[in-house]
Amino acid sequence: MNNKIRPFSFRQKSWWTQILDPGGRLVTQWNHIFLISCLLALFLDPLYFYLPVIAGPACFRIDLGLGIVVTFFRTVADMFYLTHMIMKFRMAFVAPSSRVFGRGELVMDPQQIALRYLKSDFIIDFAATLPLPQTVIWYIIPAVKDSIADHANHILSLIVLIQYIPRLFLIFPLNRRIVKTTGAVARTAWLGAAYNLLLYMLASHVLGASWYLLSIERQYSCWSKECQKEANSMHFPTCHSSFLDCSTLEQPDRQFWLNFSHVLTNCRPENSIGFEYGMYSDAFINEVASSTFLEKYFYCFWWGLKSLSSYGQSVVTSTFTSETLFCIVICIGGLVLFSHLIGNMQTYLQNMGIRLEEWRVRRRDTEEWMRHRQLPPDLQERVRRFVQYKWIATRGVDEEAILHALPLDIRREIQRHLCLALVRRVPFFSQMDDQLLDAICERLVSSLSTQDAYIVREGDPVNEMLFIIRGQLESSTTNGGRSGFFNSITLRPGDFCGEELLTWALLPTSNLNLPSSTRTVKSITKVEAFALRAEDLKFVANQFKRLHSKKLQHAFRYYSHQWRTWGACFIQVAWRRLKRRKLAKELARQEGLDYIQISDQEGYLSEMTDADYQTSSAEISSMENSHEGQQIGATVLASRFAANARKGIQQKAKFKVVTSPATSLKMPKLFKPEEPDFS
Repeated sequence: MNNKIRPFSFRQKSWWTQILDPGGRLVTQWNHIFLISCLLALFLDPLYFYLPVIAGPACFRIDLGLGIVVTFFRTVADMFYLTHMIMKFRMAFVAPSSRVFGRGELVMDPQQIALRYLKSDFIIDFAATLPLPQTVIWYIIPAVKDSIADHANHILSLIVLIQYIPRLFLIFPLNRRIVKTTGAVARTAWLGAAYNLLLYMLASHVLGASWYLLSIERQYSCWSKECQKEANSMHFPTCHSSFLDCSTLEQPDRQFWLNFSHVLTNCRPENSIGFEYGMYSDAFINEVASSTFLEKYFYCFWWGLKSLSSYGQSVVTSTFTSETLFCIVICIGGLVLFSHLIGNMQTYLQNMGIRLEEWRVRRRDTEEWMRHRQLPPDLQERVRRFVQYKWIATRGVDEEAILHALPLDIRREIQRHLCLALVRRVPFFSQMDDQLLDAICERLVSSLSTQDAYIVREGDPVNEMLFIIRGQLESSTTNGGRSGFFNSITLRPGDFCGEELLTWALLPTSNLNLPSSTRTVKSITKVEAFALRAEDLKFVANQFKRLHSKKLQHAFRYYSHQWRTWGACFIQVAWRRLKRRKLAKELARQEGLDYIQISDQEGYLSEMTDADYQTSSAEISSMENSHEGQQIGATVLASRFAANARKGIQQKAKFKVVTSPATSLKMPKLFKPEEPDFS
């Protein structure tokens, strides 16, 4: 029997063949991309209003170059709308009956998804996706025989206005969907302010483009009215409506008519006869309609922004109904947009400085409290330095509150990321395994100290161990206040203090009284450190028996500054004792040699008989008569004096050796540090 092994395919399915989660990563990213494409599409559509231009005396035409560019980008934007419609046919939805608790259950059936979409948002999405302006520009207008600029203006404005409404309304549910899945459209205050400002500028862009199109329409109305007057008054040559289209600009009849016509002179905004341009007069006084596209666009955009910001107060209108209604729309739209969008923008910008303002209020309250309690000036300055240093280090963020609001596994990973590398820099902790380090990192809290601040004083209870990250500390001791003893060391990044707490935590029986500090710890510079509190260290010591290993015992002795101080003092005392003993032995050896020589001379003198003495005396007396005899006699007398003097020195040296340990000043004895119970 031959069994053929089929290769397993690891290829992932494409998104168009699977049902999409509305809260998934792919859909969330697509919603942000589609929001940007919708804003760009809303920006592109009003550009169609700039297609009619004045290209000659009393004639209009369509700007085909601008039409091609706008049509291309509009087609690209339509592809995003089409893709969004396809994704909605594959996007699951939450069943309304399952929303009693939690997020609810997702409906994954493709038929139910498609049926629900067809009944709800399909019509609006389809109307927004249709390429209506492209069809009008390139198919409908060329097919119409009487396709003068006026008809093109009416058709374009109607089509763009009709399709602009569903495209605008698509923004609101899309915003709600993004807020529901991610919490906010903009993740930062700057982005939120920029988003609202962009919407306000988009409204100004639409208003400026509409004003330009209505200005062209008003100019055409004046020309058409004057042309109709000439036709009715049997004016020669007769004016035809086709003369207002620039396609007839080179015709002889139009050129002949233009030489005798009063259309241009009567339709000037400065001296128009019986025709009011109203709010559109600036477009022709400044020759906006006949300028280049960039000049035309920025002028119209400025006009729309100015009118919205001033709520239409800078606009001078005529008595035409359409113009008055347009001004009413400007006033209402400016008021609503300014109060909503600019209000939101101001809120975002205020949120950026809300923590700074809270810190200022807190600092002001602290100043008032210190003045009310009449604190000394030096103590007030220390409080100010600490408040300033804490703001610079944390920016008013409560890290503990943020961490405690997170789940345990995320909090553990964050603490590991923040503290593990710093904890490993502490030599004592570098001997521990990862599980024990994770337990310690999970319970470390941030600690800040300003310059010349006392962390703990000698004799005070120790309630935390400090592991230095930045800065320097001075650790000093007087060995319980003994006179004549003082020891001081400097703790740098990587060192720790408060090791008495580790001794207390490793006690086999629980003790409610915290250990007393044997040293005074004071900050030399600004210090950032991690603190391990007493109850947390006790918990770690009780839970992890690996803390009782001999390896950690030796590491604790080696890196503990108390043990180092005690060892240094012990070595100094032993070395001084050794030097004192060697000195005593050397003195005793030298004095022993001198004593032997003196004893020999005294024995010789004591062994001399009376006859010898008399003989030596006679010899001395005989020698005294000569110069040599005098020198020998002086030598004998000097030797006797030296012998007696050496006896006194010997007795004094012996007395000194015996009495020196009892009468000399002792060095204060440094007690051995209490050792943790590692057993």
